[in-house]
Amino acid sequence: MTRTLYSIVFTLCMPLVLLRLLYRAWRAPAYARRWSERFALGGDIRQGGIWVHAVSVGESIAAAPMVRELMRRHPQLPITVTCMTPTGSEQIRKLFGGQVGHAYLPYDLPWLQRRLLRKLQPKVGIIMETELWPNLVAECERAKVPLVLANARLSERSAKGYQRVGWLVRPMFAALDWVAVQSQAEALRFVSLGVSKSALTVTGSIKFDFRPAVDLLAQAKALRAGWGERPVWIAASTHAGEDEQVLRAHQNVLREQPDALLILVPRHPERFDGVARLISDARLAQVRRSQGGVPTASDQVLLGDTMGELVMLYACADVAFVGGSLVANGGHNYLEPAALGLPVLSGPHRFNFTEISDLLQGAGALQLVNNDQELAQAVSVLLQDAEQRCRAGAAGLAVVEANQGALELLLQGIERRL
Repeated sequence: MTRTLYSIVFTLCMPLVLLRLLYRAWRAPAYARRWSERFALGGDIRQGGIWVHAVSVGESIAAAPMVRELMRRHPQLPITVTCMTPTGSEQIRKLFGGQVGHAYLPYDLPWLQRRLLRKLQPKVGIIMETELWPNLVAECERAKVPLVLANARLSERSAKGYQRVGWLVRPMFAALDWVAVQSQAEALRFVSLGVSKSALTVTGSIKFDFRPAVDLLAQAKALRAGWGERPVWIAASTHAGEDEQVLRAHQNVLREQPDALLILVPRHPERFDGVARLISDARLAQVRRSQGGVPTASDQVLLGDTMGELVMLYACADVAFVGGSLVANGGHNYLEPAALGLPVLSGPHRFNFTEISDLLQGAGALQLVNNDQELAQAVSVLLQDAEQRCRAGAAGLAVVEANQGALELLLQGIERRL
């Protein structure tokens, strides 16, 4: 009854949903394409295999090692990867090309999810992290499709949000066949929302199993070599309200190290041009990665306005600041720079990655900063102290290596449901 009410309300809100899609298409033209897929029409659907849902870019990158290993172990099973955003779609195509099927996940109405599942007829569905929808889960249960929540994470803040609509989401959580959760603390939150203890395993985060590709490291080395001997720091996955703080911090860093270079990588591509204007307004000389420019001695900022190059740009830096943390977005993946042996800086808002950031901070690999002044101070110290950089970087790499193995546990659990 509660899900029926949810579906009725969702249907009544569809004009608003479509208006929002139009607005997003105005800001990012890619949203104007492939609308039919959001109604379970069209798309590259490969029937009778494995279905993976990765909502956007971060989840797609996290899913990549799992998908590649599933392709290797089960070459006879086609794989279809769905997502919700154009940036996620672009990332999936960059990662896999035509090796997997791909489409947008439709809106969460029962007849749309039913239409998708009739096309897919998957042997198993794998949802990355916590992208759960009531009708999606209910229709998988009705169609007897085993549903796995992989690399599951649930912050305290998100758990409280779910508790407020417990009448709607508890049946959804209870219907999951298996939850491979990142930490014990998160496991307890899932149980409180209705996941059976017998359907839950603490596997750790598959993001610890990240290994940068050899050719990517070689590309980064060649790129960095063209910049000369200068200190480089990166501010990655930054959000609105954060770029300004990063640029103020860089202005302060330049007072102590005039040859320092900042690589600034905004989280969302629709903000690239706006961030370029912010850099100009700050009177900092910039070059844009999308235009193929190479920073000269007079350039102070490299704007990372391309997709799929974040890890390579991390590998070009000496120090990494992970964005979404000086503003209340909850932080982003700290393990990529840690796996590259970089000292990591974060703002105070890291609730999306509390356990991972606590591990790195406890090991001396991650340092918290509260504002642009503290960010500038921390960057300046690290850029000037190679020994401290090496200690912090080695500590982060040790944490990553000590926690690897989640991917194999996840794959074993998936194979038991195939």
